[in-house]
Amino acid sequence: MTERTDGQAKREPVAETFVLGGGLPVRRLGFGTAQLTGPGYWGPRGERADAVAVLRRAVERGVTLIDTADNYGPGLAEELVAEALAPYPAGLTVATKGGVVRTSDSAWHVDGRPERLRAMCEASLRRLRTETIGLYQLHRLDPAVPMEEQLGALDELRREGKIRCVGLDTVTAEQLDRALSLTGIASVQNRFNLLDRASAAVLELCETHGLAFLPWFPLANGALTGVAASALDSVAGRHGATRGQIALAWLLHRSPVLCPTPGTGSPAHLDENLGAAEIRLSAEDLRDLDALAPLDPVG
Repeated sequence: MTERTDGQAKREPVAETFVLGGGLPVRRLGFGTAQLTGPGYWGPRGERADAVAVLRRAVERGVTLIDTADNYGPGLAEELVAEALAPYPAGLTVATKGGVVRTSDSAWHVDGRPERLRAMCEASLRRLRTETIGLYQLHRLDPAVPMEEQLGALDELRREGKIRCVGLDTVTAEQLDRALSLTGIASVQNRFNLLDRASAAVLELCETHGLAFLPWFPLANGALTGVAASALDSVAGRHGATRGQIALAWLLHRSPVLCPTPGTGSPAHLDENLGAAEIRLSAEDLRDLDALAPLDPVG
């Protein structure tokens, strides 16, 4: 947002696309697959055919970034992506994650040993029915394994052509800064939304280095329904939009590197989410929405 000479705020155009890793252009509003699996990301949520249909509809509606993970299901979400979309159309980027082992709907552990990361990546390649994964993200840093070894394993997979870009999930600004000193990083996936801006320092670092920031829980994991302020409803009313659409539009306006990937198993909800890309928020809207959460932390 810049100021005009007449004192009025001038809105910058909201970029529709982001070039991931310097070479993969994607539409900033993507689709996440966690909601295609059951509670705790365990097992199926509904009928397989319905999940396949909503994935296909997402791509038909112009989505070019699909975000999944090997532990959604586990394995199920990746299988659904392949069933719905393989062979993948030109211009579609599939992002997946490895490094977390889920053993039940409420139990999981981190495993960043190089041999395990390789095995996880190769299993994802088989499930996704592809020779190269566009974006492979380390789902969690393993505190028991040196960062150099974890990123080194992904570098090796990248050199072999099995992955194209490397990303990180749930990191601090300090961890990201160190990772950038070790290898090329294309993306970060931290929690960030209208009501939770704790990763503002990570977002700023992503902006500095031109990294994509894929915010998880972009719709605040259902917390929007409990917002006891009128600002969100007021802004939604001005645009004839839903709370969720405004929350997604705020992310798209907040930073050009933010690439939210909201998920759903409902075609109607998918259409609603994608409609957020058409909303242009005013300076007044942004002031009202910014006031819904504490000021972005500086560190």
